[in-house]
Amino acid sequence: MAGAMYGYARVSSREQNLDRQLDALQAFGVKDEAIYADKASGKDFERPAWRRLMGELRPGDVLVVKSIDRLGRDYAEILDVWRDVTKARGVAIVVLDMPVLDTRKECDGITGVLIADIVLQLLSYEAQIERENIRQRQAEGIAAAKARGVSFGRPRKKRPANYQETREAFWGGRITRKEAAARCKVSETTFARWAREDERCLGESS
Repeated sequence: MAGAMYGYARVSSREQNLDRQLDALQAFGVKDEAIYADKASGKDFERPAWRRLMGELRPGDVLVVKSIDRLGRDYAEILDVWRDVTKARGVAIVVLDMPVLDTRKECDGITGVLIADIVLQLLSYEAQIERENIRQRQAEGIAAAKARGVSFGRPRKKRPANYQETREAFWGGRITRKEAAARCKVSETTFARWAREDERCLGESS
């Protein structure tokens, strides 16, 4: 018994129109009631219709999309979705804009699955290159910012005017670390770090 056919459409903002995707899915033979559509907004990329669709899919079903980028925001996400749908769920995928991406066995025998896997490997390579380029751009940006004197992370607290006197009293055992931190108006952790740094510096200079 043949599985059910579902369609999925998505636009990245509420102002964009779904009509072109819906028309293409209907022309392919997907019934209106079997089409799920999302208008994702914001960075969270929430897809309630996609989640409902995933709850409906069963092994042997077919999922139709107009273009492969409807499955995710980037190559890495597309790959994850592709593997989940085709491998874990046993559902075929048909990409209308890329006829080679048709994993239905009845469409072209094993060839459909084989070609789709090859394309998937190309996408995987592209995803890796994309990630490496992002990391390289980030590293170059950080290096350039540091060269301009930009500091990263939380700013370090400056030692107060009474720090040295307080430190000597702490080292001499006249006050506790808690009392020393209170005098300097910092946490015990911060005062302890300052003291360790000073001990290390004094040790290296002796």
